[in-house]
Amino acid sequence: MFTQQNVEPFGVLLEASDKKLHIRDIDVGQLKELFHEHQLVVLRGFLDFSTSEEFAQYCESWGPISIWPFGKVLEVVEHANPTDHIFDHSYVPLHWDGMYRPEVAEYQIFHCVKSPLGHQGGRTTFSNTRKILEHASQSDLTLWKRVTGEYERKMEFYHSKIVAPVIAKHPTKNYEVIRYCEPTKESSEHFLNHPEIQFQGINVEESDQFKTSLAKALYSPKNLYAHQWQAGDLVIADNHTLLHGRESFTTKASRHLRRVHVLGERSSKNPHLVFHQ
Repeated sequence: MFTQQNVEPFGVLLEASDKKLHIRDIDVGQLKELFHEHQLVVLRGFLDFSTSEEFAQYCESWGPISIWPFGKVLEVVEHANPTDHIFDHSYVPLHWDGMYRPEVAEYQIFHCVKSPLGHQGGRTTFSNTRKILEHASQSDLTLWKRVTGEYERKMEFYHSKIVAPVIAKHPTKNYEVIRYCEPTKESSEHFLNHPEIQFQGINVEESDQFKTSLAKALYSPKNLYAHQWQAGDLVIADNHTLLHGRESFTTKASRHLRRVHVLGERSSKNPHLVFHQ
């Protein structure tokens, strides 16, 4: 029915060997077991969803959906006149989803409607913060544990502020994770609506060391997986353990993703939220 193989440096790929097999035919309980073991599950080559409504109905089998002002499904596609970087073709720094909302989803579920060509960019990047902390040097850990990030963002759907320690406890599991919204690269010439970011707990001299050491770990090939999309791909990512972003892509390239946030079985209340409007 399908083959299963590990993805480097983390994650698991299920690929259909029976072209009549639909994503819905794969037991969600089985997929959740793989999700908790690998933090990232990719399904490829299966029959998929023709509408956003079908996709949302499938996602409901994973748990309660986090509803946004625009509804259940975010259409991630370049806009002609974007007002936010999500709808641009620019890169997106590493972050976790729902960081500015009252509830933080455990499951990010992406469905690729249309994919860009390989040379056009647009890969989605995932950094495994559990792996980072397990292998980080003691000096890096000591520095990172001192830092707290303050993030404020105003956009069409909200105006919120959060305060989050860089190293935090996973909300439901017995390990620590990194909660970090990466500042925009200084060389970026075109980036719409980046949040205001400040870091407390370190002095000016230590700030560069903090950002450089953390970026090195986040983007190390030992910790970062970059997903090259193919039409029909389904990706389920652990929003509590991973940070994710996007590589830039050629403007007007055929890149269209749909994304749904699914809350976990236990409380998903955002512990870092200061205000939300």
